[in-house]
Amino acid sequence: MSAIESVLVENRVFPPSEAVVKAARVGGMDAYNALCKEAEDDFEGFWARHAKENLVWAKPFTQVLDESNKPFYRWFADGQLNASANCLDKHVGTPVENKTAIIFEADDGAVTKVTYKELLARVGQFANALKVSGVKKGDRVLVYMPMTVEGVIAMQACARIGATHSVVFGGFSAKALQERIIDGGAVAVITANYQMRGGKELPLKAIVDEALAMGGCESIQNVFVFERTATACAMVEGRDKTFTQILTGQSTDCPPEVVDAEHPLFVLYTSGSTGKPKGVQHATGGYLLWAKMTMDWTFDLKDSDVFWCTADIGWITGHTYVAYGPLAAGATQIIFEGVPTYPNAGRFWQMIEKHKCTIFYTAPTAIRSLIKASDTDEKVHPKNWDLSSLRILGSVGEPINPEAWMWYYRNVGAERCPIVDTFWQTETGGHMITPLPGATPLVPGSCTLPLPGIMAAIVDEAGNDMPNGSGGILVVKKPWPSMIRNIWGDPERFKKSYFPEELKGYYLAGDGAVRDAERGYFRITGRIDDVLNVSGHRMGTMEIESALVAKTDLVAEAAVVGRPDDLTGEAICAFVVLKRSLPEGDEAKAIAKELRDWVAKEIGPIAKPKDIRFGENLPKTRSGKIMRRLLRSLAKGEQITQDTSTLENPAILTQLDQTY
Repeated sequence: MSAIESVLVENRVFPPSEAVVKAARVGGMDAYNALCKEAEDDFEGFWARHAKENLVWAKPFTQVLDESNKPFYRWFADGQLNASANCLDKHVGTPVENKTAIIFEADDGAVTKVTYKELLARVGQFANALKVSGVKKGDRVLVYMPMTVEGVIAMQACARIGATHSVVFGGFSAKALQERIIDGGAVAVITANYQMRGGKELPLKAIVDEALAMGGCESIQNVFVFERTATACAMVEGRDKTFTQILTGQSTDCPPEVVDAEHPLFVLYTSGSTGKPKGVQHATGGYLLWAKMTMDWTFDLKDSDVFWCTADIGWITGHTYVAYGPLAAGATQIIFEGVPTYPNAGRFWQMIEKHKCTIFYTAPTAIRSLIKASDTDEKVHPKNWDLSSLRILGSVGEPINPEAWMWYYRNVGAERCPIVDTFWQTETGGHMITPLPGATPLVPGSCTLPLPGIMAAIVDEAGNDMPNGSGGILVVKKPWPSMIRNIWGDPERFKKSYFPEELKGYYLAGDGAVRDAERGYFRITGRIDDVLNVSGHRMGTMEIESALVAKTDLVAEAAVVGRPDDLTGEAICAFVVLKRSLPEGDEAKAIAKELRDWVAKEIGPIAKPKDIRFGENLPKTRSGKIMRRLLRSLAKGEQITQDTSTLENPAILTQLDQTY
């Protein structure tokens, strides 16, 4: 295999300030290197120490890692604990008990605060309601909830009684729900009558009803409905009950069910390349350990912090850095129900000022849309708010292009807040490669170095190490506690997808990456299946996207895919959102030429897009994820056959039909 060529050069470096290094949990590169050395010298001892220090065990483990049935690794397998007890009960009798656990801001701006003590009582009460309704240890419960405190309570209550939750994002269709209910064999659904997003009341319960009516969901015995709004919804006698009905008379005291460390805490479905959703299964002990450790390390958590991860609980980021990590770490966190652009695109900045947020963790998609908004409307620019409470910024979900990184650093962090650009996946459970704010010199667009204990590497298609400076396939050479345990009900697919034999048994991340020659820093170049082969040159789509977005006077966002081409093997097709109105005709052709010339200058003529298409935005799910599979179909001129009901703006597809 020829290496994946890296064409992006980034020379800017931002070392942490002395004050940040001095106050950090991991202060300076010597401290980071010492932790890495401990993990290398005594791998099991390293993880055992942290598992004992960070978790409360009902029955201590004696075995750290069981490798007898690779790749079905087991961690702390003879130990027992409860995830909810590690997030709530462990704070009882400490100062954290009366600390604010959640600052909830509703779509309309109303704020509610919940202490750890109150949260424990509400989780206990809900857990008792589940038990009385017949939900028991080992059952699967589907959670289809808005981004509210009740959503977190539902997840914690499942964990408390040993039920395995399967959370589905509140923007998914009835078909997606039905598939996940059938695959997981769920016995109950926890949902709401409606959710509030951007001033609109959107149905949830009606979509559950539609899913259950499709058939195959006979395992569902109960549907529990949180009345988020006053609007009534249809209720089925005997099956459906409101939260008010099930919580009335329930005790707030529910002893946590002790489970084995390997007990499935949750199954979270992620779309597979086949289109069939795959249920990523995570284990209680290892997952929770890494959620807690990465809260401490990556975000350098302090007692006084106000932490805000903007992700929805329907995604892995919302599991690890909303529902579990912050609570296990005893942090105060913000949970926000709405969208970043309602009532205007200054909402995030206004909330940071109002709640004195100190750690802000969001997605590059959100950052880029807010850059576009502040470029067109001065009134929503971050400079209009007091963001001086911030001390750490984070980025999650996809690689952040250097220009967006610089904007975030300057305009949100005032050039004093380190940016932790975190690489990880649903399957990894928590951060894998990320800067540590008090240790790592930052390079825009690079996730820098693996966390201690994470043995990440870049290899060729036979699993051989690639030299720094050459791109290749990102792998993790050794297991780690929060890793995926299985694909629910499909062990063969699990082995084939993540531990292919030709890669020496390494974990395959599915991403291409390159390490720079000078520092050994990692930069993700995109999914392996997003590597384009143009006239024999293998290039990651991410780098071409970054070059387009670096044209800051013109481009707000870009996505690049490949399509078959008789001449060059593959042609580059770019979908571009401009910082101005949609161009047509000769004007569109002129802008397309300007962008091609720009890419040729930034990267080289080989990377010039053959097709450029303009849209008012890109086809995204309601969580902000670009649907690249749709873009590939558009680029090839194929009929769109897949479900587009989860798209934020389905009309966009016709706009993107026109090629320049």
